[in-house]
Amino acid sequence: MHPTDFLEAGVDEAGRGPLAGPVVVAAVILPGNYELEMLDDSKRLSALNRERLAPEIEQQALAFSVEFVEVDEIDRVNILQATMNGMQRAVENLVPAPQLAHVDGNRAPRLACVVNTVIGGDGLIASISAASVLAKVYRDRLMVSMHDLYPDYGFDRHKGYPTAFHLERLKALGPCPIHRKSFAPVRKVIENSFGF
Repeated sequence: MHPTDFLEAGVDEAGRGPLAGPVVVAAVILPGNYELEMLDDSKRLSALNRERLAPEIEQQALAFSVEFVEVDEIDRVNILQATMNGMQRAVENLVPAPQLAHVDGNRAPRLACVVNTVIGGDGLIASISAASVLAKVYRDRLMVSMHDLYPDYGFDRHKGYPTAFHLERLKALGPCPIHRKSFAPVRKVIENSFGF
């Protein structure tokens, strides 16, 4: 890498929609000569292909950073702000620092470098695709490990997303410590159990 190289990062998150667990943000700087044949938007890849691709991305990246934004922060500031905070921290942790960050979506976090928001960027820009894969893989691994702590909720199956099974378990058992209390379905269960 040459000191005058213009460095571009891709930034994406996984887990804005679930009722439980953190939102995970990844930022990745890829070299111009990366070789990642399967690279695509993480949603279009099988779990197996994402798991295969993640270590290749980590090996080939000039820099990568993964940030976990925990449930208490999500509940305190709201999911959008928590995601922006996570993006900020993930990019700040990149060494070397990028001059430009491509961010998936239409909301720009405050960063020290230029920000380019790209709707559908995880299918268009390689570094965003790489970030989407890392964010999803790291989050899925964490939610599978949460299944060991809270086996009755089936986190290994739905990863915290509001599936029919998850909602049924939530109603039957009430929330566990990793549920997002600010999210309507969880809040409703808490209110019902206290008879509000």
